[in-house]
Amino acid sequence: MPVNPYDDFLKNLARMVEDMIREMPDTDGVRFVGCTIIAGNPGDVPQVIYMGKSPVEEIEYEIVEDENYVFVTGRLPPQSPGAAYADIAPEQVTIIVGEKKAVIPLGDRIDVIHSFYQVRHGVIDIILKKKKKVTP
Repeated sequence: MPVNPYDDFLKNLARMVEDMIREMPDTDGVRFVGCTIIAGNPGDVPQVIYMGKSPVEEIEYEIVEDENYVFVTGRLPPQSPGAAYADIAPEQVTIIVGEKKAVIPLGDRIDVIHSFYQVRHGVIDIILKKKKKVTP
């Protein structure tokens, strides 16, 4: 089986990120919703657009986007009464867990058919494909 030359690099990078998170001070100002390493084109730098609590709903989430996608990662409340899911619409996404909701407005229109989400280990990851802008 061929060995990917980047495997060791990525394993070391993951260990470094785990160590950094473990050593962060435990204060109210420090929050980690999730950690995702997104490999893109050389020179692309993802930007964090928003991170925090949805004002009323108490579902924490963060948004990162690039030219083609919007990535939403949310921490689900513990002992939720029902399954969590994402309602993906062209201009917003809503995270729904039992009676709790987080409505997240989006700056770009979304291609709903090519967008999806998954829920694992108390985290919901939503990948939203941006619609291509038509220039006249």
